[in-house]
Amino acid sequence: MAQNMTPPLSKEAKPGKGWKNFILYSVVVAISLILVLSIINPSSHGTKIPVSQVLNEIKDEKVKSVSVEGNELIVTYKDGGEKSATKDSESFIKTLESSGIDPKSVEITIKDQAMGDIWLTLLTTFLPMLLIIGFFFMIFRQAKESQGSLFSFGQSRAKLFNKDQPRVKFGDVAGVDEAKYELEEVVEFLRIPEKFHALGARIPKGVLLVGPAGVGKTLLAKAVAGEANTAFFSVAGSEFMEMLVGVGASRVRDLFNTAKKSGPAIIFIDEIDAIGRQRGNGMSGGHDEREQTLNQILVEMDGFNPNDNVIVLAATNRPDMLDKALLRPGRFDRIVHLELPDINGRKELLKIHSRGKTMGADVDMERIARRTVGFSGADVENMLNEAAIIAARANKKQIDIADIENAALKVKLGPERKRLQSEADRRMTAYHEAGHAVVMWTMKTLDPVTRISIVSRGMALGFTTANPETDRYNETKTRLMEIIAGMLGGRGAEELVYNELTIGASNDLEKANSIARDMVTMYGMSALGPISTEKRGAFGYNDFERDSYSNELMAKIDDEVQKILRASEKLAINALSEHRKALDVVTEALMKEETIDAERFKEIMTEVTGISRAGQILSGPISAEIITEPQV
Repeated sequence: MAQNMTPPLSKEAKPGKGWKNFILYSVVVAISLILVLSIINPSSHGTKIPVSQVLNEIKDEKVKSVSVEGNELIVTYKDGGEKSATKDSESFIKTLESSGIDPKSVEITIKDQAMGDIWLTLLTTFLPMLLIIGFFFMIFRQAKESQGSLFSFGQSRAKLFNKDQPRVKFGDVAGVDEAKYELEEVVEFLRIPEKFHALGARIPKGVLLVGPAGVGKTLLAKAVAGEANTAFFSVAGSEFMEMLVGVGASRVRDLFNTAKKSGPAIIFIDEIDAIGRQRGNGMSGGHDEREQTLNQILVEMDGFNPNDNVIVLAATNRPDMLDKALLRPGRFDRIVHLELPDINGRKELLKIHSRGKTMGADVDMERIARRTVGFSGADVENMLNEAAIIAARANKKQIDIADIENAALKVKLGPERKRLQSEADRRMTAYHEAGHAVVMWTMKTLDPVTRISIVSRGMALGFTTANPETDRYNETKTRLMEIIAGMLGGRGAEELVYNELTIGASNDLEKANSIARDMVTMYGMSALGPISTEKRGAFGYNDFERDSYSNELMAKIDDEVQKILRASEKLAINALSEHRKALDVVTEALMKEETIDAERFKEIMTEVTGISRAGQILSGPISAEIITEPQV
């Protein structure tokens, strides 16, 4: 689909490859000839005897015939035997005559070995010389190719997507409607540039796509090129970097020059933070090559003429690391934010990625979209692909809703892992997960539990999931504290039932502490009031530098975090104590069934408590604990 800007030579055109094969074959043939000649050496015929013995046996009329091959005598006896002997340079007939033997008394055959001796002499004389010449030829050829590749370091390695190649269109991208709207005018400019030039308008030279991994930044850039029907140069930020100083800057120049000649064109730099990091702050590790490459990009973007129909698109998920010079007007002067898709975006993504897949009648895209909150476009695609694999392995003809739900769990938590656990360990895991579920069921603001399982996935021995009923963009203090209480429900169940604590709550504690600290240091949800001790960049990412605060204030922050955690822990313990019977029943169900879905969990809780949804049944002090601010 893509080709390099400097296309590689074809097999026939690659220099030196035919000569290398010829030399290799020649060496093999020469070695084979030597082996053959050594195998058919006449000295291997029968037993070696002296010439005097041959003469005596001829006198005794034991010899039938003698074959003369050079200085070798092949003696064949009348009884069928065969022996060999080596004579001197004198003719064998003269040897017979000087010994008083009539040459006609024995059959003598003389074979001419002149040509064989000549070839053997030539081979043994010139073969070493040919091998030496071939060896140095290969060395010189390799050196020449290395020199050529050395000078080609400065050429750009960007891939060029031509106009006649398959195109990605906006219809193939979903979940980023706002970003597509922002980029429509970029497409229109590339299609009809004179419309903007006539009014003196200047289209942004650079557009920076910012968003988390998997939301479709690269795909959206390809869609812009597909809609505009222009040349599309794609390169990763790391491809500019090499060991040699100046290579990155040279590749930048070559890329921009090629794009200008192909204009209108789009240059897409993926992961631009690899070369666009802030200069002079120590983040780049003192690598001068990276700074030179960044400087060259800045110069090239400033050097665009108004009629250069070339637009630079770049993508990153760490915009806080970019140099400020890149973001000023005239360079990347437009920033397009891509967020995780909402429910409508996920429905569109499901429709796109379900093309070519046979879905069962029970598959409800609306239901799947509601239960995949937080999934990116890449997650949705991976989920449907995993669902197809699961269905195929089960020899199904269609993908049903169970396959999709299992695939969603696999994408989110990892594959199932069959760990050998003792009955006591399984029961403790069941109480832990039941503790999460029961506490979450009792909270007013938390989402309903969708699945509880003690089947290991990834590194977790069990899991409890609760899918939001709708997308949320805001949180309250009450809900945050209830979320923490739900996270501490597993630990609370262990403490309540076993009067013991395990290491299984480590991940829960990590997340709970993070939320509690954010409530104090970022959201002002503590007795410290409306303060923020977190320094964040313009894009919402934490900066590396941190403002200085007094030790007294930091100690108060730690106290507030601890009070929030203690209050949420008390909320969880009270809920579990009040619904201890439900905790035991859910645990026993997990021990038998291993996995409980939303309907089964609701059935158990309704049967035990007599109501279908808690939240209103907790006593005053527990609810008051949520909204009462801990005092300093």
